[in-house]
Amino acid sequence: MTTEQPVRAAGRLSASEVDDVLALAAAAGEVDGVYPLSEDVVLRVRGDVDHGGRHLLSTGSDGRLAGYAFLPSPDGVGPAGELVVDPLHRRAGHGTALMAAAGPGPLSFWAHGDDPGAAAFGERNGFTRDRVLWQMRRSLFEPLPDIPLPEGVTIRGFRPGADEQAWLDVNARAFAHHPEQGGWVLDDLLTRESEPWFDPAGFLLAVDIADTVLGFHWTKVHAPEGPDPALGEIYVLAVDPAGHRRGLGAALSVAGLRHLARAGLTVANLYVDESNPAAVALYHRLGFTIHKTDVNYRRP
Repeated sequence: MTTEQPVRAAGRLSASEVDDVLALAAAAGEVDGVYPLSEDVVLRVRGDVDHGGRHLLSTGSDGRLAGYAFLPSPDGVGPAGELVVDPLHRRAGHGTALMAAAGPGPLSFWAHGDDPGAAAFGERNGFTRDRVLWQMRRSLFEPLPDIPLPEGVTIRGFRPGADEQAWLDVNARAFAHHPEQGGWVLDDLLTRESEPWFDPAGFLLAVDIADTVLGFHWTKVHAPEGPDPALGEIYVLAVDPAGHRRGLGAALSVAGLRHLARAGLTVANLYVDESNPAAVALYHRLGFTIHKTDVNYRRP
């Protein structure tokens, strides 16, 4: 039986609340086998990126944090909502209370892992399955195809302090219809440049003879966690639609994967929308297979 639980809203979290939210997320990830918060939401929890949005905190009878939800800003800038309940406080009304505190109207939430419980919870609260995000993986021990760069194109590393605006311009055009990636501004980029994992040598830019950025493959290395080895990620990959060069996306993909293999990584991963058939087909051709599924639920 569930009961109504107290929920508090905050525009920014205190240091102790940040610790509590991240500890709750870690506990849920350990039990569920999948971390419940995206990178974007973690950055907002920590206060590293602030484009609006609300944090909802549900408190247990013991006074400790029992549930957390992030709500996007009303203009939709930034990530979709995310919600997680501490494993020790589940089936006690915290998820329902957080959803009620979110209020009526259009809203979307990510559920990390295609969990039947999340689907049932969403259905009870008026949400339907809207988007599917696949995590795909491949071994870096397997050979990669030789895909030449288009004529007149070379690849170089990203130059912090010089390439930001050119990259943001290409990113905005390439992801103009993407609800998360397309809205990045300089602060989003600089925040990631300050992260410990950032490596400009693994941020590959395809340029022409005039050094115009034509596309990019930004790689990321994840430390080993649980049963996973260190992972080399295709973090963001795109070709400028304003000056598309045939075969550049595939060539950039292989260049980045070879960079990760040379760095000693053995497994590569990436995230791709199920509804992006061109990207899915490319990754299948490069030997990637589906490893995990995230689902976005939307309420009209």
